[in-house]
Amino acid sequence: MEAFFSKLSEINGVINDFVWVRIGLILLIGTGILMTSRTKFFQISHIGHWWKNTIGSLFNKNVIGHSKEKGSISPFQALCTALAATIGTGNIAGVAAAICIGGAGAVFWMWVAAFFGMMTNYSENVLGIYFRRKNSDGEWSGGAMYYLKDGLGSKKHCKKIGAVLAALFSIFTLLASFGIGSMGQVNKIVANIVSAFDIKALSSVEVMGGINLYNVVIGVVIMALTALIVLGGLKRIASVAEKIVPFMVILFVVGSVTIICVNYADILPAFKAIFVNAFSPIAAVGGGIGVIINKVVTQGFKRGVFSNEAGLGSSVMVHSNSNVKEPVTQGMWGIFEVFADTMVVCTMTALVVLTSGAYNLETGAILEGYNDATLVAGAFNSVFSWGSIGEKFIAIAMFLFAFTTVLGWSHYGTKAWEYLFGTKSTFVFKIIHICTIIFGAVMTSSLAWDISDTFNGLMMIPNLIGVIVLCPLVMKITKNYVDRKLKGKDVAPVLSYKDGEQTETAKETVSAE
Repeated sequence: MEAFFSKLSEINGVINDFVWVRIGLILLIGTGILMTSRTKFFQISHIGHWWKNTIGSLFNKNVIGHSKEKGSISPFQALCTALAATIGTGNIAGVAAAICIGGAGAVFWMWVAAFFGMMTNYSENVLGIYFRRKNSDGEWSGGAMYYLKDGLGSKKHCKKIGAVLAALFSIFTLLASFGIGSMGQVNKIVANIVSAFDIKALSSVEVMGGINLYNVVIGVVIMALTALIVLGGLKRIASVAEKIVPFMVILFVVGSVTIICVNYADILPAFKAIFVNAFSPIAAVGGGIGVIINKVVTQGFKRGVFSNEAGLGSSVMVHSNSNVKEPVTQGMWGIFEVFADTMVVCTMTALVVLTSGAYNLETGAILEGYNDATLVAGAFNSVFSWGSIGEKFIAIAMFLFAFTTVLGWSHYGTKAWEYLFGTKSTFVFKIIHICTIIFGAVMTSSLAWDISDTFNGLMMIPNLIGVIVLCPLVMKITKNYVDRKLKGKDVAPVLSYKDGEQTETAKETVSAE
């Protein structure tokens, strides 16, 4: 078993370096800058509008009310399901890992990636709604595979290229659903539960190859819970997500703010470390421009994408199931998704670590006895120390964050499988996805994390190629929306890539959005 994991780690390392260092980062940030500039900094210039039409519309029954349409969910359920898939270990262990490897400066580059990623995510969701269609079961199906095939593929001499990239994206999504959407999440759940709620009778029993019984038991329990929800379909996943996600985000933010307030004297030094170390890493990271690029910037961008998934083309698969007909409406929820995930939750995590003493701002050393998987727990324990409540709280939070991520990614993988093999066989994927959970429970932390990074990068490349090529279309749809909604011009709405069910039903609903 050890030899297998060692070889797997070696192969993954080669692929990871090629995908991220040589291609991914340039493509990722380049796309974000392109879409931000072409939309005239929509995330800033229209901040009041998208804020009003996202978080400001939560009391609107059209936003939070459950959809009666088959396979369709409300915009709020779509957001919660997307956040369920994005707010996971990347927001806790991912931020800690970025700081441990790249120093406090990595947080700055996470912010940069998120700022530009807002418009990447916006563009993905606009294209997702525009190119979606009904499957054989009468449910909406959308995602990068469809705008690659029907959008990129409609360009001159690009039909085969679009079809190939669509198939590759779907294959990479399936692989990612096993990495970021299963093994990586479960691995962190197990690490934190074992640390906070150790049961010696189980953890002391070795099953095989250094794997203890406690890890296996936790893995089996998570498998069972996942099966109960996932096999019930998207509506059951969305129903669970809309109940858990708001609760866990608010609770985590409140706990984080409490710790930050207690350590208020270190707030300014923490921000100073973030901005200074972004360009001048401390000794623990190393010196020189090469190290800055390879460790600080790379870790910030990689963990940023792992956290908010902007650029992956993943969340668009659930946003496309929203009952809205206006592409820009769901695109704005994409902006808010990245904002809430990185600018709020990840920033809270970073400040907790940097102000609590769990991470030394001067030397870059972490609290003795902790690693990237348990660093945040140590930070919470520095304030909530009685009975190690802080560590137990993070273990529970990690479980909720990561478990809902597994649920969200099961839907993404299902849609990728549907595109490749048809709607009727998606049950097969769900069973396979559920079974991979046990591997995450017994893998080493670093390997599970590295595999997730690689799969993220692989699915990101074809998706971003599609977004870049279809940039003019995103501009056309956005301008049409701004002309109608903000400037009051009497122009026909641009809603779907072809006349059909979406365009017809939109006539009845778009005016109300």
